[in-house]
Amino acid sequence: MAAPKPKQVLTMTTKFSRPSLLALAVSLSAFSGGVTLAAEEMDHSAMGHGTMSMDHSQMSHGATKAPMEGMDHSKMDHGAMQGASGSMDHSQMGHSQSQSQEKAPAMDHSKMDHGAMQGASGSMDHSQMGHSQSQDKAPVMDHSKMNHGAMKGQMEGMDHSKMNHGSTEAPRTTSRTPIPVLTDADRQAAFPPLPGHKVHDSAINSFFLLDQLEYQDADEGSTLAWDASGWVGGDINRVWFRSEGERTNGVTEDAELQLLYGRSIGPWWDVVAGVRQDFKPESPQTWAAFGVQGMALYAFEAEATAFVGENGQTAARLEGEYDILLTNRLILQPTAEMNFYGKNDPERGVGSGLANTELGLRLRYEIVRQFAPYVGVSWSRSYGNTADMVRDEGGDVDEARFVAGIRMWF
Repeated sequence: MAAPKPKQVLTMTTKFSRPSLLALAVSLSAFSGGVTLAAEEMDHSAMGHGTMSMDHSQMSHGATKAPMEGMDHSKMDHGAMQGASGSMDHSQMGHSQSQSQEKAPAMDHSKMDHGAMQGASGSMDHSQMGHSQSQDKAPVMDHSKMNHGAMKGQMEGMDHSKMNHGSTEAPRTTSRTPIPVLTDADRQAAFPPLPGHKVHDSAINSFFLLDQLEYQDADEGSTLAWDASGWVGGDINRVWFRSEGERTNGVTEDAELQLLYGRSIGPWWDVVAGVRQDFKPESPQTWAAFGVQGMALYAFEAEATAFVGENGQTAARLEGEYDILLTNRLILQPTAEMNFYGKNDPERGVGSGLANTELGLRLRYEIVRQFAPYVGVSWSRSYGNTADMVRDEGGDVDEARFVAGIRMWF
């Protein structure tokens, strides 16, 4: 047999090698499929991935540009990653770097087992995560899936008796305790009959003033002088009395008493009428008296009295005094008195016209309002025919005296 030519050898080789190559390719394909199936059926739960402490600090996750589209998560057991995710240190991972690079394509979560990740999410530390930096608004909560109807049974069993729902009630317009109807007996007990109003002017009052009870240092010797007045009655009608006199060296030289009826003609003035009885000098003499008395402007007290005596004798007297308060208790009191006669009466040593005047100045201190000691001076002078009669008897026409005494009232 002749040896085959090279071209024939190559042709034969090709004919024999094509089935062999095809068989080799089928074998490799079957082998790769078996490896893949073994990988899919491999149980990773028994592997100690939870104990693996992988150091991701050196990994540049943000630099990865290749998409993960080909990864199939449907077969991954995410529930077994609880231990691993709890110990992973994400603080060193460059996740923030991915913001400036190309965004990764969206991952397909439809086949992920999210229910198995509850345990892993419970152990995650969210305090370091920048949730506050997120600009996307949270999705609106969907209440349609909530079982609100299940709450009705719970609220029906709730005890509302302890809740303060009564504070919203309208205010009461009636008393809780009914008010009894008023009767005539109740009105009479509340408003008993009152007695008639008492008229104050019908009351009987009295007043006594010892204006002067004093010692005088006279030329003829020591003299005791007095001047007193008072009244008894009401506000309108009163009975007045006045008395004044002197005793020198134990001998009464002058003494008189007036008893008058007074009637008020105004808030500050009275008219008076009555009798005057002179006991000294010489024989007693009776006079009819009438006049006015009261308080003039600026609390100036004044008296003006006219007298008609026996045998047609007439007389008139004017008196006045005024209190000057130096302090509430220290009071300076000036006084003045003038006497007039209608005709001469030599027996009593008085002449017609202005017979005499007397001026006084006394300073008193009210220890209490009802009692006050005082000191002062008194000056008297005679005029006209009266002065002539005094000279004929060897007396002094004018005389000044030092006085000291007490003033009291009740």
